[in-house]
Amino acid sequence: MTLDVTGLRKSYDGFDFGPVDLSVGGETLAVLGPSGSGKSTFLGAIAGTVTPDAGRVSLDGRPLTGRPIEERRAGIVFQDGALFPHLTARQNISFTGTTDERVEELAERFEIRDALDRRPGALSGGERQRVALARTLAADPDCLLLDEPLSSLDAPTARRLRDELHDLFAALDLPVVYVTHDRRAATVLGDRIAVLRDGRVEQVGPPDEILHRPQSPFVARFTGTDNVLPATVPDGDGASVELRIGDATVEARVEEDVPPDVWACVRPVRVGVSLADSATENGTALRGTVSRVLNEGDDRRVLVSISGTDHTLVASVRDGVDGGPLAPETTVRVSIPPAAIHVIPNTNCPDGSDDVLED
Repeated sequence: MTLDVTGLRKSYDGFDFGPVDLSVGGETLAVLGPSGSGKSTFLGAIAGTVTPDAGRVSLDGRPLTGRPIEERRAGIVFQDGALFPHLTARQNISFTGTTDERVEELAERFEIRDALDRRPGALSGGERQRVALARTLAADPDCLLLDEPLSSLDAPTARRLRDELHDLFAALDLPVVYVTHDRRAATVLGDRIAVLRDGRVEQVGPPDEILHRPQSPFVARFTGTDNVLPATVPDGDGASVELRIGDATVEARVEEDVPPDVWACVRPVRVGVSLADSATENGTALRGTVSRVLNEGDDRRVLVSISGTDHTLVASVRDGVDGGPLAPETTVRVSIPPAAIHVIPNTNCPDGSDDVLED
């Protein structure tokens, strides 16, 4: 079963979506983007709740565009579950006319047997979403569409259900479109990720490619590569790049020829921070001053203003640093291993100010 979206366009209220061309086989496509990027428009055009101005949606060659919602055989799970409040969980699941045996099978699969005779108001958030999933699968859909199904759940419940969805999607062998603004959910659940920005697909690829080989500063920043810095390539050498920050230079090899001016991307987890006076062995050390330390649970997000420049580097630190605790105004050494640098030609985005999200 393959879901094809071809030349999809929609314009309204000053927003232009598309053209978008995407194909989803027996896999999960995570559609990732900020609010207002067109995620709901994309999902609605497939589900039938949005009428596109142009383009075509088909499922295994069967046109869906223009068909009523009930004829599309697309299962939809919404952010709030959209359960019928006056019906029990059992009645919600069987609403599509499925058999009692199938209801029991789905209840066992989603571990909600004890909740079957309760109404949605008496269920936890996780239970409501499990009931919504069971109701959707009870209709035996040909594709599955999910619109931010974890966003209203508390963090531990969202993590548990996310892991369960990963196993579920792998077993279904259906086209699954999972819309989210959460890059962690996208990377866990998506076999591929499509990054949307301002109604356009910025990049499509496997999670590892999106995370570690972004094609624009926007994709880099939105997926967690906070360090996107201007860099130059030495004359006559398209195979290496020099990242110049103040008086220091970090050189890295690149896989193909690049233009003289590029963006150098470094994920925070690859940035080393130390109170020691000597440089580390795996990169050139820079001197800077800690401007902020943000506690993010297991990790601390450290922002370092590099001396003599207007650059700030972001590091992710888990176990502290050599020499003592970190605090604002602390003088530190920052190192960037050459292998940690990913290069984006700035011909793709000569003015990175639009593409780089602010902290």
